[in-house]
Amino acid sequence: MIKTNRYIFWGFAQSTLIHIFLMAVALTCLFPILWMVRCAFMTNQTIFVEKGLIPHHLALSNFAIAWTRGNFAVYFLNSVIYTVCVVTGIVIISSLAAFAFSRLKFPGKDIIFYMFVAAMMIPLPGSFVALFVLMTKLHLVNTRLGYILCMINVGLSMSILLLKTFFDKMPQELEDAARIDGCSKIGIWWNMALPFARPAIAVVVIFNSLNVWNEYILATLLLADTKLMPLQRGLVIFQGPIVPIIRS
Repeated sequence: MIKTNRYIFWGFAQSTLIHIFLMAVALTCLFPILWMVRCAFMTNQTIFVEKGLIPHHLALSNFAIAWTRGNFAVYFLNSVIYTVCVVTGIVIISSLAAFAFSRLKFPGKDIIFYMFVAAMMIPLPGSFVALFVLMTKLHLVNTRLGYILCMINVGLSMSILLLKTFFDKMPQELEDAARIDGCSKIGIWWNMALPFARPAIAVVVIFNSLNVWNEYILATLLLADTKLMPLQRGLVIFQGPIVPIIRS
């Protein structure tokens, strides 16, 4: 009985210490976010004067100024447009390509697929020169279409590889049954393959949505007009140039 109580006590103590440690780590991660929210509701004159976490006077005009004068409404709308168009294009193109690589037979299928896989090893900055020259010749620099096409190209390789693995696991009997019912290749892709790969499509949508929403480098390379810039690029424009402080 004494040993049982001792084990219960040490288990409770160990669990308490672990939870205290995890809460401390969580607080260290959340504190910068809370501090950022605090500064957002304060003026420049009171940010470094008030020491409390909760400001005494809330400056709600900061958000109105950023939304109107800082063009954040335009930047936010552009990011929404780019994310929806790019993710939709990636899902359609990558699912069609993955279905063709998985269920169809045509010359050079493996070589073309391995080329897509090899493209994942090339870092994005390594293709900047060729990409900018191509977009210039196509007159797509500083256009929404050019940026959307480039972002679709960025997410295709990973999406095709992920969807192909799901299409490979689709039973051949389902495809044969759909073909007997009169479905064409496109009908099998739409009615059988896409519903079967819904978990993979969800991963593709989430991953590429985050990638497009947080993208900055391509927007800096291709977009010079503030009316076309996404949110991340517009945020840097809103902050202004960073001037280093040199201390003597």
